[in-house]
Amino acid sequence: MNRVVIGVGNAYRHDDAVGLVVVRQLQPATHDQYRVLELSGEGTSLMDAWANADAAVVVDATSSGAKPGTIIRLDVAATAVRSSLFRYSSHAFGLAEAIELARALGQLPRRLLVFGIEGADFTMGEGLSPEVNAAVPTVVAAITDEMGVRPPAQH
Repeated sequence: MNRVVIGVGNAYRHDDAVGLVVVRQLQPATHDQYRVLELSGEGTSLMDAWANADAAVVVDATSSGAKPGTIIRLDVAATAVRSSLFRYSSHAFGLAEAIELARALGQLPRRLLVFGIEGADFTMGEGLSPEVNAAVPTVVAAITDEMGVRPPAQH
């Protein structure tokens, strides 16, 4: 089975890095069951990353006006993705547009989940805000549960 987990973000724009932080925490738990990728969020790169995948998960920061740290989960097979959720992307053709174009072209993975974490600070700099950082373990656990990835045994 071809499966991929994609963290989207910019490590130098505070909360925009949350997708990268999540997949870095998932990496040891995947036991090579998934390809784990870090991408900037440019639409064609995303489409290439999930091309021919049976299952894919994308994690990105959102900016919808919700309380910072709020987690959304979208099953893309059942739900269109609003571009307004991901408006802090520096790409005109970002995650939402890539999903909807792939849908129109019949190129979505059979299963595509998107986890968004509402950001508070998208200014230049490193490190997540406390609210966003607190949401990371919840998203890591949700992905491991939903995708059947089990973390290695703790010693």
